[in-house]
Parts: sequence; C-alpha cells; structure tokens
Amino acid sequence: MKMSKGQIGRRLLGLAVVGTGLALSGAAFAELGQPAPWEYKLQEAATPVMENITWFHNFLVWLITAITLFVLVLLVMVAVKFNSKANPVPSKTTHNTLIEVAWTLIPVLILVAVAVPSFRLLFLELDIPKADLTIKATGKQWYWTYSYPDNGPFEFDSLMAADKMPRLLAVDNEVVVPVNKVIRVQTTGADVIHSFAMPAFGIKIDAVPGRLNETWFKATKLGMFYGQCSELCGKDHAFMPIAIRVVSDQEFAAWVETAKKKYATNPANSFASAAPAAQ
Repeated sequence: MKMSKGQIGRRLLGLAVVGTGLALSGAAFAELGQPAPWEYKLQEAATPVMENITWFHNFLVWLITAITLFVLVLLVMVAVKFNSKANPVPSKTTHNTLIEVAWTLIPVLILVAVAVPSFRLLFLELDIPKADLTIKATGKQWYWTYSYPDNGPFEFDSLMAADKMPRLLAVDNEVVVPVNKVIRVQTTGADVIHSFAMPAFGIKIDAVPGRLNETWFKATKLGMFYGQCSELCGKDHAFMPIAIRVVSDQEFAAWVETAKKKYATNPANSFASAAPAAQ
C-alpha cells in the first residue's frame, strides 16, 4: 500500500515527536547522584576526586581513539600501497633505524603520559586529608549499619525501601553529611566481604570482616546521591543500596541532634523489624 506525501510527512512528524518525548523523559530522569537510562558516560562528579576521575577517563578515551585511528590509517596504507598488485616486487629492507626508534620512543612517551596523571589520581584517593567527620559503615547481609564516632554513641541500619523511588536505590534511613567537608569513611564487614561504592563521589572500597579500610570524599554539591554494594555477597546482593544526603552545616547539626535521640539507645530499623522492606 503506497502512502501519499502527506501521509509520509505526518508519519515522520509523529516519529520525531515520539523521539523528542523519549529524549526529554530520559533527560528528566537523569538527576544528579543517580544513574540514567542509556547512560554512556560517568555520572556527574560531586567531589574533587570524581572530577579528576572524569578528566582522566575522558583523556584516555581521546588518547585511545587517536591511537586506534592512527593504526587504522597505517593498516589502510599498507593494504593499498603494498598489496601484490600495486607492489609486485616486495622490498627486501631488513630494518629502518628511524622507524625503530620511533616505535620504541613514542609508546614510552604514551605510557608516561598515562602514568603521570594515573599516579597523581591514586595519591589523591589514598592520601586521606584531615577529616572533618568520620563515618563507619558496616556491611551486613544485606544492609548497611552506620555510626558517627565523632558525634556521639548512636548508630542506625539502612535498608532498601521497596516503596520509594528511585527503584532499588532508595533506603529507609539515609547517611547525612555536611557539604564541603572532608568525610572519612571507615568500612568493615560483619559477615562476608561487601563493597562500599558511590559513583558520583568516585569512591569504592571493600568492607572486609576483621579489617578496617578507609576512604574519603568531599561533597561539593547539595542533594541525594546513590550507590550500591559492589562485591557479590549473597542472594540479596542487588538489594543493599547506599544513599547519602548532602546538606548544609546547619541542617547537619540539626540532624545530629535528632539522630542522637532517635538512635542512641535503640538503633532504628533493626534487621528483624525491617526485613520485609528488603525483600
């Protein structure tokens, strides 16, 4: 069945409208601190460490692309210039000093160009500055327990909230931290190995039973940020998210006072009482 030009135009217009709607809906969902549909790049950085990771990632992408295109050009040149038809009498050249120096020196320079920012980034991640606040995160099957050693004897459990959005990332009790402060995160495991990972902060560290690991972040943006356990730890591994809410100093001070009263003597949301929410 043939369509008239008018019908074809309306069909194309409809497809354009649908495509625009999908693009806008995807953009609306791409909120700070959480993954987005069809994501092809790293999450937006919310810490200096993640900013450096993003820069290094983009640098490597451009470097790898340039090397790949260069090698492709060489392969095309060889295939065109030195095939049996174009070059029936092959050269008997055994070596070329300039080429041998080049293919030795250039890869060395490329490796140095990769190594320098790589080591700088590693030192930035591993050299923990003087902390303004310490948080201890204990991984358990399958939820997290948090305590604030600098702010009093209280702790609370954080389990996935099945009735909240975003799906599989929202929790019943979020970690709360002040903006523009150095936060030291100490991790350990209560049963098996877990991993504390927060993409927007550029942190990922194992929580190992019997061992205390440390990392840090300095959130420069207000808002809610989500991560997940990134070490296979059992049947509900996919259901133990991490949620960190970054607030102002005043809001954090108010939250600490509330948390001291709420969690001091009876840690909230024990596993027994909150287990249904984690299913």
